Amino acid sequence: MKRRDFIPGLSAIVMGSLVSAKINTETYERINHLSSPTGEDDFWGWIRSQYRTGNLINLNNGGVSPHPIPVEEAFFNYHRISNETPTYNMWRVLEKNRQIVREKLAQLADCESEEIAINRNATEALVTIIMNLPLKKGDEVVLSNYDYPRMMNAWKMREERDGIVLRWINPEEGNPDKETLIKRYTSQFGKRTRVVMITHMINWTGRMVPAKEIIGEARTKGIISIVDAAHSFAHLPFSVSDLNCDYLGASLHKWLAAPFGNGLLYVKKENILKLPPFFPIEKDLEGSIKKFEELGTRNNAAEFAISEAIDFHNLIGSERKYNRLVELRNYWIDKVKQHPKISIRTPLEMNNSGAIALVEIKGKTGLEIDYFLYEKYNIHSVAIQHLEVDGVRITPNVYTSFADLDYLVKGLLELAG
Repeated sequence: MKRRDFIPGLSAIVMGSLVSAKINTETYERINHLSSPTGEDDFWGWIRSQYRTGNLINLNNGGVSPHPIPVEEAFFNYHRISNETPTYNMWRVLEKNRQIVREKLAQLADCESEEIAINRNATEALVTIIMNLPLKKGDEVVLSNYDYPRMMNAWKMREERDGIVLRWINPEEGNPDKETLIKRYTSQFGKRTRVVMITHMINWTGRMVPAKEIIGEARTKGIISIVDAAHSFAHLPFSVSDLNCDYLGASLHKWLAAPFGNGLLYVKKENILKLPPFFPIEKDLEGSIKKFEELGTRNNAAEFAISEAIDFHNLIGSERKYNRLVELRNYWIDKVKQHPKISIRTPLEMNNSGAIALVEIKGKTGLEIDYFLYEKYNIHSVAIQHLEVDGVRITPNVYTSFADLDYLVKGLLELAG
């Protein structure tokens, strides 16, 4: 084939691969009918086979999730294409398809594609908002001391730089119910309140914060709402439009299992012009969501493989995925929660949490629990020591088996005993 004939053909192949799923639909249909909505059955066994699980039992999927094999293969394919004449294939062939990825993300989030920018992680998305919102001295921001550290530090920088006032609440103190938690936020709303920052799912404990209700109250008072959805996006079944927030940031390499270094910035359409980007842009981009994607050369292959991650997520289905994650969480918790030395710091009611759970053992620090599980049972977890919390965060994912969790149960009971 002559080179002049090959390049247009390559472009067509790449464009087609972004529109259609990489997963063999016949294989899916053949195994899907064998599956009940939850349960250790042929469907979940097939899902597990789509991951490279290795020998270490990974129960820290809340940090970064491995991506399934179809996503990994898509990433490598896009990288190979990019690596053949990078400036041509990245910028003239692949770049044309960014809008397709954006539209698929918008469909998953339930918002307009012109409200979504693809960036590198939730930190980049949220810090872009926090550092560039037009606030002045004396303006007040309501936030939580269980927000992610980078977000808290960004707000402290604004406090030091601009003289804004930070109103802190504690969402974990006393294990509050939903109404109490809503009140903790809204009771801080005053005449000078300009912004409320809400971590939708708390990274430390897995508690889900009732963002929709807090945002609803904020909107009646003209207060700007920002949602950190790093742990809730593609984990909890929710709609960004239904939340009705002004801004939102999410990681796509956590629960969507996209390639590492992918994030999402949502800006409600009427706010796009008001929020300046970090990096310089052309004048004609001021009113476009695309101004937040002006980052220079970046990992295009990782970004375009988001498409296959969405396909894999949709193959499972948001509701079935959430139900499975809760089932896995409850499986191990039900076997240890009666032990007098073991306590669970995560609310276990449906819609108050998901896969993430924080377990403490009386007389043991989180670091001691984490070390014991790794050394004795080959389990990777993460120690959490923050304010009144001192334990380990356990986070299974869709590829986790009940057999994996049996090792966790055995380890926790042995250490507690």
